[in-house]
Amino acid sequence: MPVYRPLSRLLPYTVGAIFLWGLLYLAWPFFDHLPPLPPPPHAPLRQHPHFPPHGSSRKWGARADAVRHAFLHAYTGYQEHAGQGDELKPVSEGSVDNFNGWRLTLVDGMDTMWIMGLHKEFYDALTTVAELDFHLDEGSFAPFFETVIRYLGGLLSAYALSGEPVLLNRADDLGSMLLPAMSTDSGLPMYAVNTKTGETREGWTRGIVLWAEALSCQLEYKYLAHITGRQEYFQRVEHIMDLMHDANVTDGMFPTKWNLSKGIPTNTQFSVGAFADSAHEYLLKQWLLTSKSEPQALDLYLRASTSIVENLLYLTPNRRLLYVTDVTNSHPSYTFEHLSCFLPGLLALGAHTLGAALDPRVRDIHAWAAQGLAYTCWMTYADHETGAGARRDADGACAAERGEPVRRAVAVRGGQVGGGGQARGRAARAAGGPADARGEARLSGAEGGVFSEAGGVVKTVESFYLMWRTTGDEVWRERGWAVFQAIEREAKTKSGYASLQSVEKSPAPKKDEMPSFFLAETLKYLYLLFTDEELIPLDQWVFNTEAHPLPVFQWTEWEKKAYGII
Repeated sequence: MPVYRPLSRLLPYTVGAIFLWGLLYLAWPFFDHLPPLPPPPHAPLRQHPHFPPHGSSRKWGARADAVRHAFLHAYTGYQEHAGQGDELKPVSEGSVDNFNGWRLTLVDGMDTMWIMGLHKEFYDALTTVAELDFHLDEGSFAPFFETVIRYLGGLLSAYALSGEPVLLNRADDLGSMLLPAMSTDSGLPMYAVNTKTGETREGWTRGIVLWAEALSCQLEYKYLAHITGRQEYFQRVEHIMDLMHDANVTDGMFPTKWNLSKGIPTNTQFSVGAFADSAHEYLLKQWLLTSKSEPQALDLYLRASTSIVENLLYLTPNRRLLYVTDVTNSHPSYTFEHLSCFLPGLLALGAHTLGAALDPRVRDIHAWAAQGLAYTCWMTYADHETGAGARRDADGACAAERGEPVRRAVAVRGGQVGGGGQARGRAARAAGGPADARGEARLSGAEGGVFSEAGGVVKTVESFYLMWRTTGDEVWRERGWAVFQAIEREAKTKSGYASLQSVEKSPAPKKDEMPSFFLAETLKYLYLLFTDEELIPLDQWVFNTEAHPLPVFQWTEWEKKAYGII
């Protein structure tokens, strides 16, 4: 039988509940005026120390582990010989402070440590980061572009992967200190800023900002705005996007140099090389990072990528290799920058993720262009005795052979693909190429080639990784392994890995430098390339141009209202 308690015994609880609700009612206007709490951090990524050596994973697990050991070799050398500095000098075993003196290699490599499961190294580095002083002495300046993509991007990525609050605090500290760089008449960023006084300084371009420098801060600052709730972070970088959207630019051919005061182009060069590369990346990646919610970024990417296909792609006449160059006043230079090897990965990523936003026929064009360009980037390695790629092809086959523009074979505008099946096939053959290029006309010239100088090897292995993940073709993994073997053979020193002065002959002469992005980008992409499991799913994470993954997020309703996002 149920037992009924006397109402008098429930009376105290009832009165207490009424009292609490009354307090909430009276206090509600106060709560209504509080700023919204920052969103919770992204769930920490599970750490993966190894892949089990079984079945088809045995070979790739061993190769991923070899890259992990390479990272430990490089990072241990840095800690022993340059731990108080930015980068290691791997030949003389010295150190250099070339980017603010905030232990760049450590900060830049933290997310790689987490992804590789290097727990001890990560938490040791965390203690160091917590104590970093980002204030620069008077007269010293932090280069805005490099500091954003390396330091700020590294802190944000390490926070997103681990969920450690101190990393968010330090990212917020640094992000606010860098904001005065965008306090120009146009809102475009100055070259460098003093993080203590806010004083800014121009770079070598004097009154000019490079397109890559202006358009390579949006990923970092938009994610920072999302996790801190600070409107200024979003507004400063979105203003630059508005400026680009409204600029008087023909057919998405965004020039490489812009006036800092007026916010207008100062030249007519259209390129995917060093002055523009990461800007192209950030157009597509902003769209992806914010859950495909910002149509302005998508529109800019579609305009620019269409103009790249129409104006910058060429086929060499002998080997029918597809390459990308730059044009000024419609005149091509026929120079193929190795840094441009980011482009096949970007085109592949766009073809893989844009869905209905990309016409199916245009998607086919982007896919074969990605295949062909990635193959040509691979040939810049296979063509050399060292197995390493040259920095530029100013004097090689691309400049000498020149070849025909792809637009004669394939025309893309407004979703229309022309040229007919025979022309389409002729261009598409660039995606294949000979299995072995040795003995044929050389692709790359004798200009100094490097593993890491100007990001050559970085962008190539990035594209190999994206080609592998978007196509499933293991040939890109094998080519990545060949690149890693060349690094081990030619670049390794007793304390780390060195850039190369030349790639023509083996053993290659070494430069006394180990850029931080060797740990942040090169080894990270190689590790991810050799792991069977997709540790950083492309539909959940977006890599900044320094290979720091940031989590895809959705703007909340209050953010959309506060930031004016439609």
